[in-house]
Amino acid sequence: MIEEIKKLLLQLVEIDSPSGEENGIIKFLKKKYEEIGIHLQEDNSGNLYAEIEGKGDYLLLSAHMDTVNPGKGKKAVVNADGIISSDGTTILGADDYSGLVEIYEVAKYVMDNHIPHKAIELLFTTGEERYCVGAKKFDFRKVKAKTAYVLDLSGPVGRAAYAAPTILSFEAVVRGKAAHAGFNPEEGIHAIQAASRAIGKLQLGKVKEGVTGNVGIIQGGKGTNIVPDEVRIQGEIRSMQHEDAIRLADEYRCIFEEESAASGATVSWEEEIHIQAYETLLESKAVKEFENAVKAVGLSPKLEKTFGGSDQNVFAQKGIEGIVVANSMYNVHSVEEYTNLFEMEKVVEILKEIVRNEEI
Repeated sequence: MIEEIKKLLLQLVEIDSPSGEENGIIKFLKKKYEEIGIHLQEDNSGNLYAEIEGKGDYLLLSAHMDTVNPGKGKKAVVNADGIISSDGTTILGADDYSGLVEIYEVAKYVMDNHIPHKAIELLFTTGEERYCVGAKKFDFRKVKAKTAYVLDLSGPVGRAAYAAPTILSFEAVVRGKAAHAGFNPEEGIHAIQAASRAIGKLQLGKVKEGVTGNVGIIQGGKGTNIVPDEVRIQGEIRSMQHEDAIRLADEYRCIFEEESAASGATVSWEEEIHIQAYETLLESKAVKEFENAVKAVGLSPKLEKTFGGSDQNVFAQKGIEGIVVANSMYNVHSVEEYTNLFEMEKVVEILKEIVRNEEI
């Protein structure tokens, strides 16, 4: 199986698919699945969906098709120890090509061998790296599964995430009054100073367990000799509890309003919830079947919370209980990204255990 995994992974690496430019990989996957008798339906957002008939409960297998940048002109370097890395000038795309390969190998195994298996649904999404835009636009009325396995987690095989945070971004635009910084600065209202006083009062970093806040971008000013009349501040909040994220964003907004008013400035505030927190119970069917499958292939399962989001955040809001499974991707979102063919083979074995239906 290693050679098949390697061949397909290298084919995918050669296809450029940064977020918003997934057409090439969509076309490739549709053709690849047609060859094994599975028709992938494409929706208006480029998401691909299919159902493989089986017996017993439905389950959903999912991975995303897009990559981050720099993701054009990718070149894979194959090492003798089974490690495949980028050439150091771009990402590799193991996030999430490794997941796409592993799901394909399981689907092919089921179709070729006619083994007793559960009813399986496949969903490959676009724009996951842009806060799951493809999944958000997918019509979940066609999905029958109430259990999902999303292959999109870095770290050792056997690991899975059962909880992930709300991610909320915000933008505050503080507006003051311009004046000459040398001749009449007293006639101006210093927008950057007002914003700085507000930022100084924000709780940033690890606010408390499970909650972080950050100011990441500050843009403002038109010249060193001009009292700045506008500054734009952008940041994000992450929280394992959705209500805590909303509460902290409200605190931030109030601080900006108070400090702006104290300086005679005004502020406009915008915030957007990109994904919402979820937590899958450790006693759930998704977790238990994963743990049993990992043990069956000779590994030790490890369940943990993650502070990164995935399509499972969207699935959870649609009533689909699931976990995010480690699929052999390391140093993701960097030019040092790599995967391990032997680990990918283990993931395929785990998925085979999950989809198998021993009761038939």
